[in-house]
Amino acid sequence: MEIYQREIRLRPYPRGFHLITDTVLEALPELRQLHMGMLHLLIKHTSASLTVNENADPTVRGDFERHFNVMVPENASHYRHNDEGPDDMPAHIKASLMGNSLQLPISGGRLNLGTWQGIYLGEHRDHARGRSLVITAFGQRG
Repeated sequence: MEIYQREIRLRPYPRGFHLITDTVLEALPELRQLHMGMLHLLIKHTSASLTVNENADPTVRGDFERHFNVMVPENASHYRHNDEGPDDMPAHIKASLMGNSLQLPISGGRLNLGTWQGIYLGEHRDHARGRSLVITAFGQRG
């Protein structure tokens, strides 16, 4: 069993959903050595998230952002936590709904995702300064 791990700092992204599949793969080239295994991702923040979804049509990512803004609006009268602005509490809720980690299969030195699947960063803050991501790959060498 081989285990590889890196912690990387993602560049700042604007609020919304962003494909980061290539960034993840570039950060851990050792993944290509694994015949079979798993990739685990953890975002070390409470106001950003990770998920897997459509990797080809950017309108899907825009629709995600618009839907979440309707589902979890800013300035709701019942929010008490707003120390960092009106996007503060909604960002925490969105991050909890989406999740802070992913576990994905590795087959033949590649992520075993569907044809139209990619890794999304959900950036839920208006002015984030970048995010830390722990990337761990483990499995059998090919």
